[in-house]
Amino acid sequence: MTPGAAMTRWLVFFGLWAVVAGVGILDLLVGAPSAALAAWASLVLLPAARRRPRPIASASLVARFLWQSVLAGFDVARRALAPALPLRPGFLSCPLRLAPGPARSAFCAFSSLLPGTLVAGSERDGTLSMHCLDVGQDVPAQMRAEEAAFRAAAGIGDG
Repeated sequence: MTPGAAMTRWLVFFGLWAVVAGVGILDLLVGAPSAALAAWASLVLLPAARRRPRPIASASLVARFLWQSVLAGFDVARRALAPALPLRPGFLSCPLRLAPGPARSAFCAFSSLLPGTLVAGSERDGTLSMHCLDVGQDVPAQMRAEEAAFRAAAGIGDG
């Protein structure tokens, strides 16, 4: 348990406490030890990783996500409202490089937020089963690009 990881988690939990409970003196007096306990428990249950998130790559991932959400949202609405447009729902397999664990789970949650696709499960070979609104689109290529951006933001190298 590194002091930096403990302090970072304490700050996050204390900040959340302040947002929810307020910044009155009594709120802060109760929130400080509560945040310390929450930070300790989180480090016991999920030890700090050796990699560091990259702020610029994270900002790029957020911007990419927002832009793709807007575009995909328009595409989904267009397909739903125009009966002539193809809507071929189905499942596709998308291979991932992320090993099973917290990073892969976070990526699956992140990718499920994009309109038009939804992680439906994991195959025995490690690929994701994705539900798509249009199986004619190259969803596996999109997921590879999303995974690369996610790995860069999370500080996960190729090794």
